[in-house]
Amino acid sequence: MRISTAESLVMESLWRASPRTADQIAAEIASDQEWTEATVKSLLNRLLTKGAIAAERDGRRYLYRPLIARGDYVHAESRGLVNRLFDGRLAPLVAHFSARETLSAEDIADLKRLIEEIDDGR
Repeated sequence: MRISTAESLVMESLWRASPRTADQIAAEIASDQEWTEATVKSLLNRLLTKGAIAAERDGRRYLYRPLIARGDYVHAESRGLVNRLFDGRLAPLVAHFSARETLSAEDIADLKRLIEEIDDGR
């Protein structure tokens, strides 16, 4: 399932707390994006159509909740990026960032620790 950048902001709101009303989501994210409540409702409808969220009637309003876990979404997006840009390999991704960005000592230590953990697990 493909979730747009705008839709992902709505999803992040729902992953932080749910169920939520459209008003609650709009109060959290709309002003930062200069969106109207109508924009948030349009995004909610798109996510409903995609099956990413569910809505339950609560009186005169709807309560929305995510149907996909954040971890599953992050994994799919990450895998898609690595497949699309780096032929499915992680090492070229890290090499790309290290060539274009300065990795902090903490980042380097984390990468070394991760590699050690992977090696120990084999």
